[in-house]
Amino acid sequence: MGDKVRVGLVYGGRSGEHEVSLQTALAVLKSFDYSKYELIPFYITKTGQWRSGPLLQAPPSAVAELQFNGAGAEGADGGRAAAAGSTLAPLLQGMSERALNEEGAAADGKSIDVMFPLLHGTFGEDGTIQGLFEMAGLPYVGAGVLASAVGMDKAAMKTMFAQAGLPQVGYRYFTRYQWNRDQEGELAGIEESLGYPCFVKPANLGSSVGVSKARNRSELISAIQEALRYDRKVVVEEFVDAREIEVSVLGNDDPRASVPGEIVSSGEFYDYKAKYIDGKSVMVIPAEIPPETAQSIREMAVRAFLSIDGSGLCRADFFVRRSDGAVFINEVNTLPGFTPFSMYPLMWKESGVSYAELLDTLIRLAIERFEEKQAIDYGSGQ
Repeated sequence: MGDKVRVGLVYGGRSGEHEVSLQTALAVLKSFDYSKYELIPFYITKTGQWRSGPLLQAPPSAVAELQFNGAGAEGADGGRAAAAGSTLAPLLQGMSERALNEEGAAADGKSIDVMFPLLHGTFGEDGTIQGLFEMAGLPYVGAGVLASAVGMDKAAMKTMFAQAGLPQVGYRYFTRYQWNRDQEGELAGIEESLGYPCFVKPANLGSSVGVSKARNRSELISAIQEALRYDRKVVVEEFVDAREIEVSVLGNDDPRASVPGEIVSSGEFYDYKAKYIDGKSVMVIPAEIPPETAQSIREMAVRAFLSIDGSGLCRADFFVRRSDGAVFINEVNTLPGFTPFSMYPLMWKESGVSYAELLDTLIRLAIERFEEKQAIDYGSGQ
């Protein structure tokens, strides 16, 4: 038992994708090989409180599942999901020592070997939690601070893609301040350079939350106001009649890409409802596209991953224009959906990598990256 890798699983969070994170965490908890790993769950409430659960050396029971999905953790009795501190300071102090303190659920003095954040959206996928782990000196799964921040901010991401020479559809972006100062100018710029229809998105959010399709000026104004509910920066994109093709990327400095897959949306576009609610969208894996298109997409996915200094994993999303087969990169998601039925693991399954192998590989990559960083001289003068 002593040679098991101890994993801290962090989920929930303050973002609008809280429930999506819970689905992912429960799937991961059930899928780990407990002969290799022992897990400590860390649930973050919607108000930002951290709560630690019991040390897990076997998949959680039905009772435990209620606690892990947040019901028990925020309930009156607290149960086994005991608070790790109403503020972050005590938890950070414990993490800095790479071990849980005596108030934790597994105060046996053994260090946490690696943190596994499953926090979608703001405060989890945007570099904030990654910065906390860096400060605490903890290895963690997935993208680092820079890649997470760029992968979350669609405007910054598009700038990086342009620098890397990756083809993109037309786009514009602006802040709330710019919108309030000159709405007419922003509208005119969009109409002149992008036209209708167009897509409006919050720059910093995922799971298609706050995304709208605008067919005229009235809808455009409403869509911008909706996007500004979720972020201070808005991205507007040109509409192209295209198929939506995705590919999974895995690795650090020498990443590899899976076979591509295709999303056939149940709606007019692949919005939150189509992703998580109606269950009618279809995933086609591998995507039925020409071999040369598939190869081009895989190569572009790796270029995009490296352009943002990615590590661990990402899912890269592309448009393939129906009229001529032209390929445009849409975005990368540094923490894609990760249940066994999500596109990311399904594309790897089709490529010959199982869900359990993915978990093993991601933890290995996290530890490798952490060990590489230990050789860096941070200017201590020693």
